[in-house]
Amino acid sequence: MRPRISVITLGVDDLERSLAFYRDGLGLPTQGIVGKEFEHGAVAFFDLQAGIKLAIWNRKDIVHETKNPLTAPNPAEFTIGHNVNSKKEVDQVMEQAKRAGANITVPAHETFWGGYSGHFQDPDGHL
Repeated sequence: MRPRISVITLGVDDLERSLAFYRDGLGLPTQGIVGKEFEHGAVAFFDLQAGIKLAIWNRKDIVHETKNPLTAPNPAEFTIGHNVNSKKEVDQVMEQAKRAGANITVPAHETFWGGYSGHFQDPDGHL
């Protein structure tokens, strides 16, 4: 296995709501929801950087595909980081996320390790 990631898939409860958050709220490019013609196939992909995509897929469909039990979501399982070049950009991204409907869990602030960061959750609680 080569050390690379090509798709990060988030399980969501409302595909349309999450599509609106990532596409309209955060401005991520996408072709919208595809695969509606297949049972358990509706998914949306967002282009990130070259060779990497973010996907949103209904949690119930992931459970069907992977044969795992449906459990309660836990936002502390992982985070997705987005690094920018300045404090001003951090503030801008946090404001954009807030306008998109994100739950700001930690406002932008100076960190103990010398950085400047904040945290927010998407409509399904992903950090």
